[in-house]
Amino acid sequence: MIDWLRGASARRVESPEIDLGGKPVPIVLKRLHNARRLTLRLAPDGSEVRITLPAWAEGREAIAFAHARAGWLAEQLAKLPRRAAPEPGGEVRYRGRTLQLEWDARAPRRPVLAGEALRIGGPQTGLETRLQRWLEAEALRLAEADMRDYCAAAGLDPVPIGLTRAQRRWGSCSDKSRIRINWRLVQAPDFVRRSVVAHEVAHLVHFDHSPAFHALLARIFEGQIQAADRWLKEHGRSLYAAFG
Repeated sequence: MIDWLRGASARRVESPEIDLGGKPVPIVLKRLHNARRLTLRLAPDGSEVRITLPAWAEGREAIAFAHARAGWLAEQLAKLPRRAAPEPGGEVRYRGRTLQLEWDARAPRRPVLAGEALRIGGPQTGLETRLQRWLEAEALRLAEADMRDYCAAAGLDPVPIGLTRAQRRWGSCSDKSRIRINWRLVQAPDFVRRSVVAHEVAHLVHFDHSPAFHALLARIFEGQIQAADRWLKEHGRSLYAAFG
C-alpha cells in the first residue's frame, strides 16, 4: 500500500508483542477515526506488526486477531529479504540497476559511477553511511527533477520537496504544499519513483483519491500507474534489505 494512513487521524493505543517463529515482534495499534474495518500487515522491514482499527473497535480483539494470524505473519516475515549491508565486492541497487561495489581506500570517499560499477574510497569503516548519503543525495536530485516535470504538466508552480526514511509510506503531500519522498525509491526503476512523485503532485490539486485525482494522475504521468504499483507491491520490501 503506497499511502498507508494518508489523511487519517490516528493515535497509538498500545504496543504488545507477538512471537513469530521464535522472534518477538511488536504489535502497533493505530486507531483511525475514519476506518471502517480492521486491517493487519507487517512493516516492510519486518520490525513490527501493524493493525489499524476503527474508533469503536476493542484493542484486545485486534491483538487477538493478530495472534490468530500468527502463522500467516510468520510466513510473511520469512519471505522478507535478509539484511545484507553493502560491502566491498558486493552489490548496490541504483535506479533499477545492480552495480558492483568497488572499494579502494586510496580513492575519493565520494562514490562515482563507472559503467556497471560504483567506485568508492576512504576507510572501510563508515562505508555504508557514505553510500547511503550518496544515494539520498541522488534520490533528492532525481525527485526534484520529477517534481518539476509533473508540476509543469499539472500547471503548478514547483513546490519544496524533501526525503523521508519512513517505514510505512513511499510518499506524502502535506497541506502546506510540500512533498516528501522515501529515499529508498532511488534503488527502484525510474518509472516506479516517478509514479510516486506524480501521485503526490496530483495531491497538490486533489487531496483525496477521487475520480478527479485519478484523472489528473493519468494525465500527467507518462507510464502505467498499475505497473508501478504492482512493482512496489511485489518488490518494495526488497528496498529495505541493504540499509538499516
